[in-house]
Amino acid sequence: MSAQKIGWIDNLRAVACMMVIMIHTTTWYITNSDRVAESAWDGANLLNSASRVCVPLFFMISGYLFFGERSAQPRHFLRIVLCLLFYSAVALVYISVLTPINEKLSLLHLLQKPVFYHLWFFFAIITIYLFSPLIQVKPTTARYVMALVLVVAVLANPNTADQTIDRFQWLPVNLYISGNSIYYLLYALLGRALGTMQTERRGINWLAALLFIACVAGIAVGTKNELHINGAFSDLWYLYCGPLVFIGALSLFVLFKNALNRPLPILALISRNSLPIYGFHALIIHFMRTHYLDHKQWPLLDITLVFTVTLAGSLLLALALRRLDKRHLVS
Repeated sequence: MSAQKIGWIDNLRAVACMMVIMIHTTTWYITNSDRVAESAWDGANLLNSASRVCVPLFFMISGYLFFGERSAQPRHFLRIVLCLLFYSAVALVYISVLTPINEKLSLLHLLQKPVFYHLWFFFAIITIYLFSPLIQVKPTTARYVMALVLVVAVLANPNTADQTIDRFQWLPVNLYISGNSIYYLLYALLGRALGTMQTERRGINWLAALLFIACVAGIAVGTKNELHINGAFSDLWYLYCGPLVFIGALSLFVLFKNALNRPLPILALISRNSLPIYGFHALIIHFMRTHYLDHKQWPLLDITLVFTVTLAGSLLLALALRRLDKRHLVS
């Protein structure tokens, strides 16, 4: 794999990692609209909307790496299982020592749901790894990818908001697509297809940037409309498999591939440590939110503070773990 390809993948992975932290940093504001000023909710909603592509990007990166000539090897499976066990154990210790949560219930349902909410990703990525030896994505055209996205991600997406004329429902079309797993797999497939496609054409970068901005605006506006309609937060437009998140993720993927293909030192550092940063970050945010170490009365300061402390703290823990974990099994 060339240095150029590694560069844009590292940059993209690092930004996706920071987006995950931003989502969890702003969640309190999004889910407590009755306790925050409208301007604070709008700001948090915009930041959260712009970050929704993070998890799809992780699946796309995995597909790009493992759905081609090379596939996931036994060491990759071992690493992801060890990561699941290690960060679940860390979360159990945190729950037991620093929270009133019943750790026995968390342990009892370990194989049905994650010990801590963010660890679900380790379960989902195992499926992508399992498929990788069977899949080698063939070169395809941009026209085909656009048609596929239109049909599967928009017209027949069960997460597309219902559209009716009188009593006739015309969206979404029922092609019997159900469950998120098929969309996680589709992200991986498209990650490989777009990653190997010739996308460096005139105007593509501007189109990708404008599409991403439009998707972020649509997610933010749609979420606020749902808030006014329901009187409470709805995650309809936030769903990782929703149409706007889907298109936004593909757009940002292409933009990074074309325009940010040189490795940037800070992003490279975050990328190398993205796995432990992901594993630790939610615990730091939870601790700050539940131990009054935040400043919700000043939303802008609070979001900046929680995000910065979480990123820095997670990175420091990741660097310390790498010194102990010489074989990088969980770091």
